[in-house]
This record gives sequence, C-alpha cells and structure tokens, in this order.
Amino acid sequence: MALQIAEFFSDPREICSYYNDRRLKFRYFYIQECSIAFCQGLIERGWRRFGEYFFVPICKDCQECISIRQLPQIFTPSKSQRRVIAKNQDTKITITRPSVTREKIALYNKYHKTMEGKKGWVYRPIDSEVYSENFVYGFGNFGFEVLYRVGGKLVGVGYFDLMKNSISATYFFYDHDYQSLSLGTFNILTQLLLAKNKGLEYFYPGYWIKDHFSMGYKEKFQPFEILINRPDIFESPFWKPYSEHLLPPKYTPCAYQKSCACQNIAADISDILPSEPHITNFTTSQKRTAK
Repeated sequence: MALQIAEFFSDPREICSYYNDRRLKFRYFYIQECSIAFCQGLIERGWRRFGEYFFVPICKDCQECISIRQLPQIFTPSKSQRRVIAKNQDTKITITRPSVTREKIALYNKYHKTMEGKKGWVYRPIDSEVYSENFVYGFGNFGFEVLYRVGGKLVGVGYFDLMKNSISATYFFYDHDYQSLSLGTFNILTQLLLAKNKGLEYFYPGYWIKDHFSMGYKEKFQPFEILINRPDIFESPFWKPYSEHLLPPKYTPCAYQKSCACQNIAADISDILPSEPHITNFTTSQKRTAK
C-alpha cells in the first residue's frame, strides 16, 4: 500500500498541558504506510509521532515548545549521568518491536496515576486498543520498544524511531517505586548510546521548554541544537547550536483574548550499558492484543 496522509487540526478550545492559562493548536497528519525517509523528514522539521499520528505545534502567540536534538557522536555524560549508569548495572534492557501486553498497560496506568498526584496530570486509564493506537500501530520498519526490568519485573518502557541518521524518542513511562534508579535519565542515556554506537548524527528527545518544571530536563544532555524556524513539509529546517539568544520571545498574553500555546557518550558501549548478555536482539513480531 502506498503512503496515505490525512491532515487535521486540534480543537481550538483545548487547553495547553503545560500552561493552563493558554490554549494550544496542533497540526496533525494521520499517515498509513509511513516510510523511514518521510518520518525522518517530519522529525527534522519539528514533528513528533504517536502511533500513526504525527503532530506539530502551530500556536500563534507562543513558541516555547522548542524542537531540540542532541549530538551523540560528541556527547559525554556528566558526572551525575555516570552515577545513573552505575545505579542501573543490574537493570536488564531488551530492545524489540512494539507490542501490547497487560503488564505494559498496568505500568502505563500506574505511571499516569502517580503523575496525577505529582504534577497534576489528568488521569485517563487506557485499554489495549488505546495503547496500541498510541505506541504499536504505525511503527513500520523504524519503530522500536525498550523494556527495562529489575529482578524480572518490568519497571520502564520506552519507544523510539530508528531512522537513517538519527533516533527519535517517542515516549517513556516507568514505575515510581524505582525512582531511585533515575530511569528517565537512564532511558535517554540508553538511546543516546545506541545512536552513538550506530554512528548516527542526531538524537531527538522531543520538545523542550526552558526552565519548565516538567520539560526543562532535556537541556541536561549537552551539546544540543535547536530548530530556529517552523518549516512546512517542503521547506528546509534550520538547526543551530543552542544559544539563549536564539530562543523565541517569551509568551505575552494578548490584551484582547487568551491565545494558544503548544502542549505539549563519547565512551564505548561496553562502558555504559549492562553487559551484552542482558541485551536481546531486535525482533520483528507485532502483537495487537494484550496477553
């Protein structure tokens, strides 16, 4: 089947997930049979992927969601990041194709229930179909899943797209009972290392909001570049090494109405990740029903 695209936009009444005094506006593509090249082209232009849906913020008066990308070939972990790696020496990593299981759904719902109390997220428990729509469908030949286990227990799940010159992180959730392991940081380090080991140029961690309590952490992985324009799909993206003066102006509420906003190592692999027997090979099976 040839690539098929449908375009639509978010509900103009929708409130921003990161600033509740603003409204957001997203442009969406629903894409069936997306190719690696097309996915990479969208990611380079600031789009993100969930399942068969791609989206990009197009908020008129707020541009605080910044697309960033790290440079795996020159990234060196900080002292604190090396401590995270050391803490996870017994964490087993499995990389495979996306699938849905009851175990993953339970962990996802537990994570979001915890985040409701910690950060005020709206808790919406999901079932196998919604989970599949978000993480399983549409992975084509570029989507992968990372499972993190401690003593056989699933404690974290990450998703990423492996493209010709880069890795794009899609989503990550984890068990807060194991928050001492800093699994969010470890997940990014794992994917950055994978990109380095494969000789890839870039790692896309998603949108970054400077100094935001929930979205500011991505700047800890340096150096990184920022996308300084908002190109359409046939326009060229312009990326530059991060400098604070390149950031767009801070959001200023309109005098007449509230406007919208966006929702939103140089070391060898053997020095960073657990030993090789803990890392399984890629598999290609796709399962759409929970076990």
